[in-house]
Amino acid sequence: MIIDNLVEELIENQKKALLKCGRRIIPTLTPEDMLQPNDYLELENNPHFRYEEGILAGMQSVQMALRAEINSGK
Repeated sequence: MIIDNLVEELIENQKKALLKCGRRIIPTLTPEDMLQPNDYLELENNPHFRYEEGILAGMQSVQMALRAEINSGK
């Protein structure tokens, strides 16, 4: 579905932006580290990182809601 593909693309771009933001704070940060960013106090206490993380969480919530709506119509 077109909208699902668009949302997926937005999420992937936001993940890249979040990793870039995190690497400004911790240069050695890996995509795997991003699965548990609360392990890093520097990230946990950084308002810009937390903001970007919140945007990603919101996008993922939209994706889940859209998929649930699509699946409920089947």
